[in-house]
Amino acid sequence: MTTQAVTDITGAESELPWSGQFDRFFIDGNWVTPSSDQRIPVISPVTERELVSVAAADRTDVDRAVAAARTSFDRGPWASASLDHRLEVMHRFRALYADHADVLASLITSEMGCPISSSKVIQTGTPLAILDAYLELAAEYPFRTVRRSAKGGALVTKEPVGVVAAVVPWNVPQSVLMMKLAPALITGCSIVIKPSPETPLDAYLVSELLQEAGVPPGVVNMLPAGREASEYLATHPDVDKVAFTGSTAVGRHLASVCGQDLKRLTLELGGKSAAIFLDDADLDSAVESLRYISLRNSGQVCSLKTRLVVPRRQQSEVLERLTALIESMPVGDPARPDTQIGPMVTERHRGVVEGYIASGREQGATVVVGGGRPDIDRGWFVEPTIFTDVDPNMRIAQEEIFGPVLAVLTYDDEAEAIEIANNSAYGLNGAVFTEDIERGLAIASRIRTGTVELNGNPSGFHAPIGGFKQSGLGREAGLEGFDAYVESRAISLPAEYLSRLTAERR
Repeated sequence: MTTQAVTDITGAESELPWSGQFDRFFIDGNWVTPSSDQRIPVISPVTERELVSVAAADRTDVDRAVAAARTSFDRGPWASASLDHRLEVMHRFRALYADHADVLASLITSEMGCPISSSKVIQTGTPLAILDAYLELAAEYPFRTVRRSAKGGALVTKEPVGVVAAVVPWNVPQSVLMMKLAPALITGCSIVIKPSPETPLDAYLVSELLQEAGVPPGVVNMLPAGREASEYLATHPDVDKVAFTGSTAVGRHLASVCGQDLKRLTLELGGKSAAIFLDDADLDSAVESLRYISLRNSGQVCSLKTRLVVPRRQQSEVLERLTALIESMPVGDPARPDTQIGPMVTERHRGVVEGYIASGREQGATVVVGGGRPDIDRGWFVEPTIFTDVDPNMRIAQEEIFGPVLAVLTYDDEAEAIEIANNSAYGLNGAVFTEDIERGLAIASRIRTGTVELNGNPSGFHAPIGGFKQSGLGREAGLEGFDAYVESRAISLPAEYLSRLTAERR
């Protein structure tokens, strides 16, 4: 069975919605000339043609960016500024960001093929919500607290960790960047942004907006780079902390090399999240929610629920609804407002996804929907695909595919459902569908993941995001999201001075 396709892609060249200084890097408040003539081509996943090329950083460029960040942190006004001042600048940035949200959404659609209807939500709406949450929570964060005990007392302060290297992936580049940028700047850190080679263009626009908002020179620096220069940035001796989002394999390597210097590190890595359908779930509502929680961004999101764990006796009912859901999701040109499934980000990644589909068939799973390429002349498209007859230990049930491929697994009782959900090296996200919230909470408490969504309800950005097991280290968002960007300092003080500080805070 094939999926609905939008087939009117002409392949004609289209202009980018915004054109920046793509032949330069943003370092120390200026757009500077690269040290070499290396370039990174940005290829449209729809036309398969080059949109533009950007400068590629080498070690000399990384040294310049890190030096600017180091100097701004050690000697500049940002780290020593009041929290109120930093928040004032970030509120200006927020206003500018909102004014440019549609341009950013279109830019990311051009870069990596996210359907424009989704881009306006997850690629720019979500970053704004993340920034808003951090701005709201800053007033609650314990930057200064008084601690007393029988042995003495201290003023405990949260000091900025220093220079941050933010390594950003291609799938939701602005959402992930904002998870790192907002807490870094609010706490007083300086930052070097390293966007993905597949999606560097949006980082250029954000750099301009930060400069316009009044962030001092050197506090924010941005340069695209390939693998070698990126690793050099992460291991640079003047970088105090690395914030990385990406694959578990790369995260494991970064943990190893950063550990040699005891460099602070947060990792938000892969996922193979399970959605458990309990026997009292509203199937119509549950399956409809998969449009967002399992298939958004054409399946290219680490927190998606790609293992659907359903009661054996209800499998046919679920598959019937899943088939109808997939057939209601047009595949095609991501610039069209009716498209819901766009291309894979690169030709290579399409090959990876197709390799998993072939593996599923080879290991005995059955394709119910999709399984091939849609009838579209060009572009790196894969049909959204549903597998059944899936054993929990098959590759398609164990490994992150990062495409529109879902596996349906069946169970006979709750204990087996929980066992299947926890049968994973990952622990990023999960879901439970039930009419009984107390029952759902009991199941959720037994799933070893950082987030569990009941009946498709999102947790919001006042709650922490992060994973158990091989899904990462540390947390982003919420009050916990500030923790990775600060160091705690205790200053012991006389009792009378501590009393005065306590009174001032009341």
